[in-house]
Amino acid sequence: MDWDCFDPARVDPDIVRLVKAASVVERNGVDYALYLNNVFFDDPAFREAADNWAIEEVQHGDALGRWAMLADPSWDYPQAFERYRASYKLELEVDRSIRGSRTGELIARCMVETGTSSFYTALADATDEPLLKAICRQIAADEYRHFKLFYDHMHRYLKRENLGVWQRTRIALGRVTESEDDELASAYHTTNEPVGVPYDHGRCIAAYMARAMRYYQPRHTQRVSGMILKTIGIAPHGWVHQLVARGVYHLIRIRQRKFARQAALA
Repeated sequence: MDWDCFDPARVDPDIVRLVKAASVVERNGVDYALYLNNVFFDDPAFREAADNWAIEEVQHGDALGRWAMLADPSWDYPQAFERYRASYKLELEVDRSIRGSRTGELIARCMVETGTSSFYTALADATDEPLLKAICRQIAADEYRHFKLFYDHMHRYLKRENLGVWQRTRIALGRVTESEDDELASAYHTTNEPVGVPYDHGRCIAAYMARAMRYYQPRHTQRVSGMILKTIGIAPHGWVHQLVARGVYHLIRIRQRKFARQAALA
């Protein structure tokens, strides 16, 4: 990245809030790698891939955190990350996936990468700040490559576990709904709210989602729906893809308005 191209005059305060929250979630990739290593304990090829994935996730977090400190010199990224780590903890001592199968775990990972790739693409399109635009485009490309990584391993496990389209759809949609759980809400709280303010999930997830969903355009939901359909085993082409893309965009707009109302009341 050309860090000298940072332009403070083009910084959007709402986007800064999102970048702060995203930085600590990305930085926490090491814990996810530990979890994946435990789930895939006897698969050295995947464990190596997960470790390399985590390194890149940490790089994403560090780049976003560095940019956020340029945008808000009063903010301390390392301190915010430690606060987040103390607030949000993953269950790491496992020997099997919470999704019921290894295929299910990889489907869930595909959904996460679908969400992050589309989010950073939307953020890159929304910001006028040249450095952040470059960072987000690079991260979006990385996340799409990560999607392909998990997708390829998912197909390897599908040959053994043979999950049908309905089972895959249920797992995929279940993971999508988890985007409103404590991970993002806690990230928003620990990176944007002062120490001492009590954590409130409803307030924090509304504040995050009202901002994040605002930047999605129809072209972004085309990408999202295509990746979802591919993961569950439906060809992402034709009228089905178009119908799903329109539905996803409509749902995002409805949810964004709902969260915006909640945030205004909070």
